Amino acid sequence: MADSSDKAKKEASTGGSKKKLIIIIGAAVLVLLIGAGVGAYFFLKKEPLEEKKDPGLEVPVPEINQQAEIGPMIDISEFIVNIISDENNHYVKAALTIELSSEPAKEEANKRMPQIRDAILLLVGNKTFEELHDLQGKKQLKAELLSKINAILYSGQAKSIYFTDFVVQ
Repeated sequence: MADSSDKAKKEASTGGSKKKLIIIIGAAVLVLLIGAGVGAYFFLKKEPLEEKKDPGLEVPVPEINQQAEIGPMIDISEFIVNIISDENNHYVKAALTIELSSEPAKEEANKRMPQIRDAILLLVGNKTFEELHDLQGKKQLKAELLSKINAILYSGQAKSIYFTDFVVQ
């Protein structure tokens, strides 16, 4: 008789532990589903983000009427220059326009055109393919050209340089 009561207790205890296990697994799955639902809600919710603006970082943009007047321009006709290269022969084909500060500066620049072209050809010819093939290199070249041209001019100065054609091969 003792054997039959022990068997009944074991069956009852194993049946109870299976029920507990099913309840625990069901609760865990329910918690995971709720967590996934909440996560999906916040992840997929398309709400514009509020950007914090730092007033110190704002740069005032001048209106069109406030912009400086465009100065006289002179064109430098197309030129082709070999550039420094270890492997293949590379060259630059370019044309540019120089914006000057005044009409007297334009007259002087036209008189000194051989000196200006010489300075441009020497400066560009001493560059490498790596220096000129990206945007930063072209900006650096513009700054250097501006400096060289301003060293040649006495009655005014070059305000800006614009590449109207620029090919590096």
